[in-house]
Amino acid sequence: MTILKLITAPNSLLKQISQDVTKIDDEFRNFLDDMIETMYYENGVGLAAVQVGVLKRALVMDLDYEIEHHHHHHDHDHNCQNDIRNSNPQYFINPEIIEKDSEQKSFTEGCLSFPEARAEVTRPKSVTVKFLDYFGKERIEHFEGVASTCLQHEIDHLNGITFVDHISKVKRDIILNKMRKYKK
Repeated sequence: MTILKLITAPNSLLKQISQDVTKIDDEFRNFLDDMIETMYYENGVGLAAVQVGVLKRALVMDLDYEIEHHHHHHDHDHNCQNDIRNSNPQYFINPEIIEKDSEQKSFTEGCLSFPEARAEVTRPKSVTVKFLDYFGKERIEHFEGVASTCLQHEIDHLNGITFVDHISKVKRDIILNKMRKYKK
């Protein structure tokens, strides 16, 4: 598996809307596996395809894993050397939120495309999502808590929305200015 290069803010790709996945084959599943490995490598819990430069409606999530050893390579072409335990990777292709809880919950969110930035974001407490799984089977599942927050965050990415779009302009400007300095 390959570690993919992350796209970080203020890259304009993050503001684009991803296209539906029309073909789920071995090549696409390999890409999903690379996304999961990249997410583990970067210590994330969710990753949208756009965050690795691919404008396709796909995301991965794993809230349960632990990293036993982390050999950090700076060359993204090398294979990952993580020893992952308790992994429960989930794959969401063409995900669509079909129901949202009217009750809201705040959570401090971070994002792999905004290194070291965090902000409190308020979102629906739970969501029901329709999606295709790793093998292209249609599923409808209900998510609560951190899983709900993570899925909403990643689905936003597919729609060209980042977590900073949910916070005040002042806080957003502070984070974006920090990102511009971070990139230099």
